[in-house]
Amino acid sequence: MRVTLADPSALIPGFERVHREQSALYPYGPVGWQPVHTVYVPADRFDAGTVRAWGDAALELMRRHLPQRELAAILGVGGDLAGAVHGRVAAKLGAEPVEDLRVDFEDGYGQRPTEEDGHASAAAAAIAAMHAAGTLPRRWGLRVKSFADGDPVRSLRTLDGFLTGVVERAGQLPGGFVVTFPKVLMRAYLHQFADCLRALEDGLGLDEGALRFEIQVEAPQTVLFLDSGLVASLRGRLAAAHFGVFDYTASCGLPPHEQRLDHPVCDHARNVMRTVFAGTGVELSDGSLAASPASDDRRAVQELWRRHAELVGHSLGHGFYQGWDMHPSHLVSRYATVYAFHLSRYREYTHRVRAWQERREAGEGVMDEPATIKTMTAALRRADLALGPAPAPPADHRET
Repeated sequence: MRVTLADPSALIPGFERVHREQSALYPYGPVGWQPVHTVYVPADRFDAGTVRAWGDAALELMRRHLPQRELAAILGVGGDLAGAVHGRVAAKLGAEPVEDLRVDFEDGYGQRPTEEDGHASAAAAAIAAMHAAGTLPRRWGLRVKSFADGDPVRSLRTLDGFLTGVVERAGQLPGGFVVTFPKVLMRAYLHQFADCLRALEDGLGLDEGALRFEIQVEAPQTVLFLDSGLVASLRGRLAAAHFGVFDYTASCGLPPHEQRLDHPVCDHARNVMRTVFAGTGVELSDGSLAASPASDDRRAVQELWRRHAELVGHSLGHGFYQGWDMHPSHLVSRYATVYAFHLSRYREYTHRVRAWQERREAGEGVMDEPATIKTMTAALRRADLALGPAPAPPADHRET
């Protein structure tokens, strides 16, 4: 064809440099496995049997209070999905109740200056024992105290003692480790913490980049300094950003009864997080429901599940595929809602993607754009990773 410009490349000097910067800032890659939740357990209540105990407690609650026929009414699971979801949840609780574990030395633990060293050592021993037994979750780690509290040495001492204890007992740092860095009110704290992780790697003989951390977005000040260059400036150490609903809503001056994940103030913060971290490879996680069943009565347990399912569904609909779970009961409503979310559209998405690939119409007036097909392909991949195989439920699981 005839063209007018003799040498278009001469008109865009520096393009290769800018394109390299783009690749560094936004290293787009295929969807990978991400845990559906993070379970936080106060350090003084954690031992090598905690994960299994949570799974057993959740299974017992499910056995007693969640018959398959009531899934639709309690958790909003469509009748055609009830059987598949019920079976998957029971099987999951029996085989892998916790996908991501944090031993908490911050808000859930409190200030215990004379006890924290001992609890850090005990937690390290428990992690090593779980690793040896093959019961350590795929993701695991600890939450340290915030630098914003004014005592970074306490935070780092706990991290150091915990990691040193794990490496000495296990002979290595088991895969899947991440540390949670809370209440980041100053951007400089992130780089200071990253420098400390590098020093710990050197001291423990770990590979560079072995120690990664996740930031907790818990204050408006944090939202204000988030930008696309943050991830690159931390040189791959930032693994995830987790939203902290209660500190955030308190910082915004909301009354206590409005401290909830589905408040518009929280939606705004999550929208900023999603915008800033889009395409960077940093995972996003929502916060928690700080409630447990008011009693062991079936109605109380089901009301807790109903509210938790609403919040989990709100997160999923906003593109946050992970959240915090703070009580064994949350495992039931978490997995049920996540599985129903992925299964409800799986066949439709599969049909539309295949129609696109085969250059035929999907039917029902659907006209998919390439970006939509890309999104559906990612959704199917995410569903496959979250759902996994559908094993049989535990042999002793019975409905009542």
